[in-house]
Amino acid sequence: MNDDHIIRRTIEAHKLPKLSAEQQALLESLAEKPDSEIDYSDAPAAPFDAKWYKTSLNPLYRPTKQITTVRLDADVLMWLKSKGRGYQTRMNAILRESMVRELQQQNQE
Repeated sequence: MNDDHIIRRTIEAHKLPKLSAEQQALLESLAEKPDSEIDYSDAPAAPFDAKWYKTSLNPLYRPTKQITTVRLDADVLMWLKSKGRGYQTRMNAILRESMVRELQQQNQE
């Protein structure tokens, strides 16, 4: 594709067009509305679960792994290892699920 056909626009926050009095009033009335009164029927919320979280942002996203030392109760470590190879990956998945659940609860508050 030839770059001559590409239209580029830059929006600078300090050079935004002035809002009309009607537009300003609409924005102010929307800002005062509680979330419970906002109609989301045309854009239903997507479910926020661990699978969605990992794949929706970017299917190629791979978090950077960090080397750390963790002290675990012996029975917890034995349980993780009893499931077969990949106990560290399993531990990470359990922690990620807990993290996502907590973030979801915070977003709902």
